[in-house]
Amino acid sequence: MSDKGQYILQTQGLTKEFKGFTAVDDVNLNVKRHQIHALIGPNGAGKTTVFNLLTKFLQPTRGKITFNGRDITSAKSAEIARMGVIRSFQISAVFPHMTARENVRVALQRELGTSFHFWRSVKTLNALNARAEELLTSVGLERFADVVVADMSYGRKRALEIATTLAMEPELMLLDEPTQGMGREDVELITQLIRKVSAGRTILMVEHNLGVVSTLCDTITVLQRGAILTEGDYATVSADPRVKEAYMGKAA
Repeated sequence: MSDKGQYILQTQGLTKEFKGFTAVDDVNLNVKRHQIHALIGPNGAGKTTVFNLLTKFLQPTRGKITFNGRDITSAKSAEIARMGVIRSFQISAVFPHMTARENVRVALQRELGTSFHFWRSVKTLNALNARAEELLTSVGLERFADVVVADMSYGRKRALEIATTLAMEPELMLLDEPTQGMGREDVELITQLIRKVSAGRTILMVEHNLGVVSTLCDTITVLQRGAILTEGDYATVSADPRVKEAYMGKAA
């Protein structure tokens, strides 16, 4: 398989400097199609900055980013979203006083190019209900379609966020700390959900919970001080003494 076919997202020499501080240092990332790929590393390793570069919230100082073989280094955030690169918080459920169904319907409006046309007739919007309910069912929220988001648990809010992301028909989903702040039950729920929605698409995720990473991820890239420390499957990276030192502060 050619690189273009095998890899959905690649970076070459990706670098971001802030007034002399190098936050991302010559990162060469190769994300294989239809895999779940994790970026991990201690606090300050540069994971979120890499995500911000990939989704064009930041422009790189140097380097190149390609998606499906196309150079997107200079593309705008909205442009790459239209290509199918969707970061979860870009279209998260930001309307706490709306129901779960209404939140997904807003995301579907964006996909249809009728963003935020709240003045459209109820009949027009109701045409989106069937697809909205399919998406809610896909993330296990079918019983919560009419529940106001503010009244939902944190784990269910994150599941709804994934549903609104799926409404944009992503080819590549970027999930930033999807289980952050969750108890064990919600972590298990979201882990199962990520595995389910990964079918037929690619997921790149930043995640601190190594239990989640070990369960879900095909490939793991470990960052330290903005640079790639090592890469491989969980067994490979977890056995690397440099990874243990980076996390624990001493060699194991």
